[in-house]
Amino acid sequence: MELPRRTRGDERLPPGALRALRQRLRGIARHHDLVSVVACAFDRRTRMLPFVYSSSRMAPAGVRAIGSAMADVGAEKTRVVLQQWNPNFRPSQMCLDGRVPDIFMVSGMQLHGHSWRDLIRDACRIDPAHRPLIIAGGPKAIYEPWDAFSADPDDPWAADVAVTGEEYVLLELLDVLLSLRARREPLRSTFLRARNGGLLEGVHGLVYAQTDRAGRIEQLVDTGMQRLLGDLDELPHPVLGYQLLEPPSRAATLAARALPPSQVARHSPIGSLVLTFGCKFACPYCPIPAYNQRQHRAKSGARIAEEFTRLYRAYGIRNFFGADDNFFNDAARTLEIIETLARTRVHGAPLRKRIRWGTEVTIHDTLQMRAHLPLVRKAGVRALWLGVEDMTATLVKKGQSVDKTMEALGLLRENGICPMPMMMHHDAQPLVSRGPKPYGLLNQIHLLRKAGAIGMQVLMLVPATGSKLYTGTYTSGTAYESVGGRRVEEHMLGGNYVIASHHPKPWRKQFNILAAYLYFYNPLRFLFALVRPKSKLYAADALTQLLGMNGLLLTIRRTFGWALRLRFGQIKRKSAPPMSPIPMRAVCGAAADHALPLMRTEPAGEAAASGRAAHGSGPMTLPIAAAP
Repeated sequence: MELPRRTRGDERLPPGALRALRQRLRGIARHHDLVSVVACAFDRRTRMLPFVYSSSRMAPAGVRAIGSAMADVGAEKTRVVLQQWNPNFRPSQMCLDGRVPDIFMVSGMQLHGHSWRDLIRDACRIDPAHRPLIIAGGPKAIYEPWDAFSADPDDPWAADVAVTGEEYVLLELLDVLLSLRARREPLRSTFLRARNGGLLEGVHGLVYAQTDRAGRIEQLVDTGMQRLLGDLDELPHPVLGYQLLEPPSRAATLAARALPPSQVARHSPIGSLVLTFGCKFACPYCPIPAYNQRQHRAKSGARIAEEFTRLYRAYGIRNFFGADDNFFNDAARTLEIIETLARTRVHGAPLRKRIRWGTEVTIHDTLQMRAHLPLVRKAGVRALWLGVEDMTATLVKKGQSVDKTMEALGLLRENGICPMPMMMHHDAQPLVSRGPKPYGLLNQIHLLRKAGAIGMQVLMLVPATGSKLYTGTYTSGTAYESVGGRRVEEHMLGGNYVIASHHPKPWRKQFNILAAYLYFYNPLRFLFALVRPKSKLYAADALTQLLGMNGLLLTIRRTFGWALRLRFGQIKRKSAPPMSPIPMRAVCGAAADHALPLMRTEPAGEAAASGRAAHGSGPMTLPIAAAP
């Protein structure tokens, strides 16, 4: 169930297309006095390892990027609301600049699907005469856009449109609407005119509903796969998004002013930045290559250096995480970036003295860059998250082996870069193995720790929406529907819960994950990091141990009960993947690009009646290496 690829040679936008669109919108938007709110959906039940700290202390790049795009084209009256910071925010009560916003956008991942839908549902409670244009986005909309439209006639909430692409798609939609909008006309009314007149069919990357005279949804129209932005330097500057953040509070409404610049680093001490997109590997459990249509995209070194510098000066942010799929994917581009950063000076000092950053790479590409790792360190890199998955390459082969993994971690440690391996647990892997081959989970973690691993991520292999293995995981009966009477919910799809397994004793897999974390994060290792350090990274080691132990307590509290259900409860399995209860079609009437296999084709009334129970009923997972 991978996303389809556009015709070869037509995957990317023409060079300069986004710059031209931004410039055109600046001339149009100034006549419309737009007010907009962008909300990031977040389910607090997901706060556990390995994301317990970053989930609340790093403002996500996706919603900030949308905020930056809106401010860049002249819609400065935009507020970015993070449910991590504003858990009681209710769209039905929002008011900005003294009025209900013209546009309400909600972004979310599959992991936070429950909160994503709740935000849309609550926004639909606003009086239709004043209701904003509701736009659904994020990874949830990219892979399951139908979930933004209720199929329940007794609960008829719905977004107006789902954006299944990046900033260009949103801005192109806005360009069409503002060009049509009459003076003082509600933007949602403009959207409905454009939709009914077929004027949105040329905007690739949208899904919207067609309704009958009574307003009931008959089918969803998919305008197709987006064209990708090739030159990421054309993106609006991320500094704009940080100035739109809603201050943390327990209120249901919006504050009078955005978070002051002096407070940004206090609440988001880690800044997330898009540096590159794409990965050369085609792992069957990962949706990233298909999403990027097998393309690799990047910002220039000069643009990245300018972003680091400007964000540091404007907000005091010193620590950054690059939202890369595989930063070392293209050696030539990587060298251009790190050479530029190594030469950059901030307030008279080398960039590495002011700014620290990390990102994701693979073992294979790290070894290919071995001669340049000292330069990588000079560019300010302090930590690299490595997609090890399985050291023995039994689960997946990405050029890794036991010896190569040990060598890569040793090279990073010698160059003062914290190795942060990411592991996947699966049915065939025991907790401990005997013999020369370190097949067991603890065997591998012992070797990784010995090689200098500072942090550790251990997640269970689960069905990833948009991956090759996704549909087969359901049709084979691997995915669970419920365990001990408790349904598998979306917040359980990040890999911390065993929700898809053929192991005869799946509870052991759940306890294996906890045992692996306990083996790595514990008071004894914390003391050793302080009194018997094995490298100059001892301070980072000790700090990571403290954060890891705190996260482990949360992980145990949330997953221990699930392990008991796996041990003593009855397991019910699913036989088909989640699918839309509403028929979907492409603009030309063919199959929709964003529709799953086995998509329903019965009339809308029957689909609504038979699909209510299926709608959002099964696992819809967050990929292990998700887009930001």
